[in-house]
Amino acid sequence: MHILITDKVADEAIDMLKKAGYDVTYDEMDGKTLLREIPKYDALMVRSRTKVTSEIVKAGADGKLKVIGRAGVGVDNIDVETAAKNGIKVVNAPTGSTVSVAELAIAHMLALARFIPKADVTMKKGEWLKKQLRGNELNGKTLGLIGSGHIAQHVAKIANGLGMNVLVYSPHCTEEKAKKMGATYTTLEKLLKQSDFISLHIPHTQETHHLINRERLMLMKKNVYLINCARGGVVDEKSLYEFLKDGKIAGAAIDVFEKEPPENNKLLTLDNVVLTPHIGANTKEAQIRAGTICAEQIIKTLRGEEPEYWVNKKIMK
Repeated sequence: MHILITDKVADEAIDMLKKAGYDVTYDEMDGKTLLREIPKYDALMVRSRTKVTSEIVKAGADGKLKVIGRAGVGVDNIDVETAAKNGIKVVNAPTGSTVSVAELAIAHMLALARFIPKADVTMKKGEWLKKQLRGNELNGKTLGLIGSGHIAQHVAKIANGLGMNVLVYSPHCTEEKAKKMGATYTTLEKLLKQSDFISLHIPHTQETHHLINRERLMLMKKNVYLINCARGGVVDEKSLYEFLKDGKIAGAAIDVFEKEPPENNKLLTLDNVVLTPHIGANTKEAQIRAGTICAEQIIKTLRGEEPEYWVNKKIMK
């Protein structure tokens, strides 16, 4: 069987597929080329760059395609429903980047609370802003987690170690689950009103699009810090810019954007914003885990076994 990989993945993942007896092709082809070539392959592995559109899925279904693997968590770059309709499984690696993204979220909190980026830039300019850079401790502060999946759970674990009080809201969360996280379950409205730091850990869907909008920003404390290491699109960036510019909230740290890379995005002009270029899962450890977990799921599918991380299982059965 033939497997096509169109985005850079860990060598360990490619080796795993080859050792399992599969013919592996690595080619970062564009969409038009993929549309033409995909019928030749039994499996496709991607990260976030490749857009697996409905046309590509249908072309694969007309050929030999049986499974699409996402070496990561989010599958918003794959037409999951069209895959299901055409009998193609979509699998992912939801635990591969858990630690890396969680650690980045915490790092962003510390960077905001202690003005680390500004301290670094001004020091390199020969300035000594010791008195001006009086920050805040995380200890004793309230962290609001929107989302209760693997990443949010690990953020809660670290936050508990730092002495933070953790609140959590998610449609999928219960009081029992929150307790296991070391958090208190609450409503979204209460979380927004009570938190000193708010960290987003949710997918971008129709339901979560601009979840953090003008109305919800108005509920937040003036000294709150907002962290988004989840997905672009869950925050209304124009409203966030206005609130940050006018000092209605203290600051924000953003790893993901509605358009990537961002173009003419006013958030990039603000001093009270810490920015990173979607590097949440970009660690050596996370890439190895994401790639090998995804490879395992593809191998199981091609062998006729049921994969653990079968994204479109419910709509296929």
